[in-house]
Amino acid sequence: MPQPTCRASRPWRNPVLIIAILVALASTGMLSNRAASQEAFPSSEWMGEWNVDRQSPATEQVVYETGNRPVLPEAPPAKGVQVGKFTIIPYGTIWADSVYATSRTVPGRFALWIASEEDQGEPAFELDARRSRVGIDVVGPTIGQYDSGARVEVDFLGNFVTDNQPDVRLRHAYWEAKNEHARFLVGQNWDVVSPLLPNSVNFTASWAAGNIGFRRTQIRGERYIPIGAGMTWTLQGALAQNIVQDLATGFSAAGVTRETGDWPLLEGRSAITFDNIQAGRHTMTLGMSGHIGETGFDFSQGHPANPALGPEDDVRLETWSYNFDAKIPLTEKLSLQGEFFQGTNLSNLLGGIGQGVCPCLRIPIDSIGGWAELRYVVNKKVVTHIGYSIDDPDDKDSLLGRTKNQMLYTNLYYKISEDLITGFEVSTWRTDYHNRTNEPGFTPVAGPTEPGKAVLFDVTLRYAF
Repeated sequence: MPQPTCRASRPWRNPVLIIAILVALASTGMLSNRAASQEAFPSSEWMGEWNVDRQSPATEQVVYETGNRPVLPEAPPAKGVQVGKFTIIPYGTIWADSVYATSRTVPGRFALWIASEEDQGEPAFELDARRSRVGIDVVGPTIGQYDSGARVEVDFLGNFVTDNQPDVRLRHAYWEAKNEHARFLVGQNWDVVSPLLPNSVNFTASWAAGNIGFRRTQIRGERYIPIGAGMTWTLQGALAQNIVQDLATGFSAAGVTRETGDWPLLEGRSAITFDNIQAGRHTMTLGMSGHIGETGFDFSQGHPANPALGPEDDVRLETWSYNFDAKIPLTEKLSLQGEFFQGTNLSNLLGGIGQGVCPCLRIPIDSIGGWAELRYVVNKKVVTHIGYSIDDPDDKDSLLGRTKNQMLYTNLYYKISEDLITGFEVSTWRTDYHNRTNEPGFTPVAGPTEPGKAVLFDVTLRYAF
C-alpha cells in the first residue's frame, strides 16, 4: 500500500534559479546609477492581457499595448485634474467578447482548459462584458530625483451569482517611485517572473496553457544599467505574497485548510535589452527569471483514492520555477516573442493547468511548458498573430486530473479609431486527463479520462477612455 509522502522539491540545486533571484535582489540597492535607455525602462503595465492598458502613473501617458509591445500608435497624453501637488487621471475600458466553442470550456466565459468529453462535450455560446475595467492614476509629487505616483484599478470578474450581477475584482493597487535608473513599488501589481503575454483574443492569454505569472501584492525594486555596446541590463526583484490556489473546491478539498507559509514568495529577473537591435518599434530583449516560496495545508482527513493518507497538520510544500523570455524583432513588420518555464507547485502562478498539489498523494506537481508567437503588422490599422502554447504537468505526480493542455491560435486586430479596436480569433484546444486510482494500493474513484477538444471563435470590441 502506498505511503503518504510530502515530497519536497529542491530548487536550491538549480543554479539558474539561484542566480536569477539573488542577483536581482542584491542589485536593487547596490548598482550603478548611470542612465538607462528609455526602451529598457519598463512600465508598470509591461504586460497587458491584450487590453488597452496604460503606462505607470508617473509617465502620464496612455498606450495601446499587449505584453511589452505597442501594437497601436500611442494616444495623446492623458489629461487629469490638478489637486494641489497631485494630478488625478481617471480612465477605463469597455470590453465585450462573444465566444462560440464547439465544446465547453472551463470556467465557461473564457477558456483556461477544455472540459472532458465524458463530463461535457456540447457546444456553447457566451457574451460577456465583465472584463471591463475602471481605474484612477495619481501622479506626483517628485521625491528627490524620483517621480512618484499610484494606481487603483478594478474590473468585474470577482465572485458572482448571475452574469449580469458581477462583483468587483481588484487588479492593481500600488504606489511607485522611479526614474531612468531605478524603480521602487509597493502594492498589488504584475509578477516579476515571465513578464510577457501572448496577444490572444481569448481573455486568459494562455494562462493554464503555457503562460505563467499573474498579479499579487509585493515589495519590488528594479535597476536599469547600461553595459556598453548598445545594451542595457535590467534587474528586478520582489518579496511577494504567496497566493494558495489549490484544493479550493470539490471532494478533493474535503478536510483541507489552505494557509500561507512563514516567509514571502521571492521573485527575480535578469534581462538584457539590445538597444541597437530594433525594428518596427521593437527592441530585442532576452531575460531569465525565477521564483521560490512555499504553500501550506492542514489535512484533517485522508483522500478517498488513497487509504494510506491520514490527518496531517502544517504541511509545507515548495513552489519554484525557472523561466526564460525573449522578444525578437525580425523585420519592420514581423516579430517573434515567447517564454519557457519549468517548476513545481505552480498553480499560484497559473501553471500546471491550475494544479499545484495532488490531494491524493500530497506532493507538488512538476510542470514544464511555454508559448511562442509570431506577430505581423499588415498596415497602420491591422495586425495579426499566430501562436502555440503548452502546459505539461508530470503524470507521475497525480492520480486524477489534467495531464496536458495545449492551444494553437491565429487572430486579426483592427483599429477602428484611436480609442476603439476589434479583433477576431480562431483557436483549437486539447486538454488531456488521466485516472490512476485503479493501480494497486489505491481505491478507484470516478474521474474523466477522455480528452477535451474544442475549436473557439472569439470576437472582441474594446473602447478605451
